[in-house]
Amino acid sequence: MKQTQGTPLPLGVTGTDKGMNFAVAVPQGKECELLLYQKGGEVPVCVCELTEETAVGEVRCVRLKDMDDKPYEYLYRIDGENYVDPYTKRIIGVKVSAERKNLIAGQLEEPKKSISVEEANHGTAAKELRGELAWEQYDWEGDRPLNIPMNRVVAYSLHVRGFTRHSSSKVKHKGTFQGVVEKIPYLTELGINQIHCMPVYEFEERTRTVINYWGYGPGYYFAPKKSYSASGDAVTEFKDMVKSCHKAGIEVVLEMPFDGGVSKQMMQECLRYYMMEYHADGFILNPGIAPMDMIYADPILKKVKILTHKEDFQNTMRRFLKGDEGMVGGVIYWLNQHTRENYNYITSQNGFTLNDLVSYDCKHNEANGENNQDGPDYNYSWNCGAEGPSRKKAVNELRKNQIRNAFLLLLFAQGTPCILAGDEFGNTQKGNNNVYCQDNPISWLDWSKLKRQSETFELVKKLIALRKSHPVFMQEEPLRGLDSMRCGIPDVSYHGEYAWRTPDEFSSRQLGVYYSGAVVGDEDYFIIYNMHWLEHSFALPALSGKRKWYVIVSTKEGVLKEPKLLENQHETIVAERTILILAGR
Repeated sequence: MKQTQGTPLPLGVTGTDKGMNFAVAVPQGKECELLLYQKGGEVPVCVCELTEETAVGEVRCVRLKDMDDKPYEYLYRIDGENYVDPYTKRIIGVKVSAERKNLIAGQLEEPKKSISVEEANHGTAAKELRGELAWEQYDWEGDRPLNIPMNRVVAYSLHVRGFTRHSSSKVKHKGTFQGVVEKIPYLTELGINQIHCMPVYEFEERTRTVINYWGYGPGYYFAPKKSYSASGDAVTEFKDMVKSCHKAGIEVVLEMPFDGGVSKQMMQECLRYYMMEYHADGFILNPGIAPMDMIYADPILKKVKILTHKEDFQNTMRRFLKGDEGMVGGVIYWLNQHTRENYNYITSQNGFTLNDLVSYDCKHNEANGENNQDGPDYNYSWNCGAEGPSRKKAVNELRKNQIRNAFLLLLFAQGTPCILAGDEFGNTQKGNNNVYCQDNPISWLDWSKLKRQSETFELVKKLIALRKSHPVFMQEEPLRGLDSMRCGIPDVSYHGEYAWRTPDEFSSRQLGVYYSGAVVGDEDYFIIYNMHWLEHSFALPALSGKRKWYVIVSTKEGVLKEPKLLENQHETIVAERTILILAGR
C-alpha cells in the first residue's frame, strides 16, 4: 500500500475514494507511528511514521492508498507506548503470544492502554486492545429519525444489558441490543415511543477492584459496546436496534455523560457521528461537562433532542407523594413546566426504583462494599410502615396505592414523562439506590414480576393511552392561566377545598387542577390530588351548559371501564392518599 500526506480532519479514520485517512492528535515533541495489522496478527504489516514536521497543529495524519478490503486492526505507538485511537469506531481484543503477554503484564498499571474489555471482564488470557477497520455498508432501508414532538413523547429509561439479562426475560439474546429488539412488542403494548439508553459505547466494565456496570467515566465514545452484541458485531446490531425501534415508532435517545477530560470538540463530533451514522434521535448530556452552547448552536444537531437530567420534578413529586407539607406551590409549578431540554421522572437509575421508593426509608447498599456510604442519602422515600418486604396486608396495599399515585403524578404533568424500566411491574433492587457496580440480579430486571404485578402494568398502559388520546394532557406550550379563547375559563386554574381558590396554607396537601379543553379542542378535565392521610371534601368548578363531571380515573379503582357520574356536582369527598381525574361531559 502507498503512503501519502493525509488530512487533519476529521480526526480518527475516514475512508474516501483516495484511500484511508488516519488522523490523530499528538502532543508536540513526541514520536508517533501508525501500526497496521491484519486481523489477529501480532506483527504489523505496515508501520507509518507520523512526523511532527508534517503535522497540522498537533494533528498527525497519513493517507494509505491501494488497501485491499481485508479486515485490519490498528494502534498508534507514541513515544514507545501503544495507544488506541480515541476516535476508533470499533474496538477489538486480540490474543497475543506468551512473550507479548509478559510485556502486557508489565503494563497493568494502565490496563486501558494494553488489555481489552473482554480480558478485564472475564480474566482470560492477556489481550491487546486495538481499533478495528470495517469496510461493510449498512442498509438503513430508508430509515430516518422520527422527530416526535416532545409533548407527545412517553419515554422509558433502560440499561441495555440489565433490561433483558435476567433469565426471566425469555429473550433469545439476553443482555444485548438484539434483546432490546425482542422486547419492542412489549414496549409498544405499554405505549412507549422513546427509549433512553444508558451508555452504549465501549467502556471498561471491570478493573482489579471496581465493577463499572453503568458505563460512566472514560470510554471509547465512538465505538458501540461489543459485549452488548450477540454476534460480536456491535456496530451492525446497534444499528439494527435503532432501525427496529424506528419501525415500531420508538425513538432512541442515548445517554452520553462523557468524562471530564474529553475535549469539547470531541463531544460535539461524537454527537454528530451518532446522529448521522446511527440515526440517534437525541442525547442526554451532563451540562456541567458538555459544551451546551456549542451543541445547541450546531446546525447539524438542530433537529436532535438534547436533554439534561434535572431532579427538581423528582424531588418535588416524591415529597408531595409521601405527604410532606409545604409542597403545593412546587407541585403547581412542575405540573405545568415543560421545555425542549428537560423531561420528568420520579425514579431513575440513580436512586430507588419506584417499588423501593415506597418500601424503604433508608438505602441498603451494603452489597456495594462501601459500608453503605455510597449513593444519595436523601431519597424522599417512605416505607409505608415497614422497612423492606412485608407480610402485612395493610402495608402492601398502601404501597400499591402509592405506586399508582406516583404514575398519575408523572403521566398527567404537562412535561415529557419518563418511566424507569421495570417500575410498571414492581421491579426491586432490594433497597440499593446505587447499583453502579452490580452487574447481577440486583440490577437486572426480574420479568417474573410482570405476571405477579399485571394489575399495575395494565393500569400504566391505560394511563399512557389516556394521556396520548387527550391533547389537554400534552400541550405544546406551558399553560398561562389565561382565557385566551374567551370562553370564560382560563386554560389552567388551581383549586383547593374551595373552588377557584389556590390552597396556599403551608399545611395543605391537597390540590385541584382544572384544564380547559377549549384551546386544543378537547374536553375539560379536573384532577384532584389528595396526598393527605385524611379524606377531604373538594368543591367542584361549575361546568357550562348541561355538562357534568364524571370520574374516569381513581387511584383506588384505576381507569374506569365506564365513566361514573358524580351524584353531587358541587363537591366531592376524596379519600386519603387518592388522585381522581374528572371529565366534563
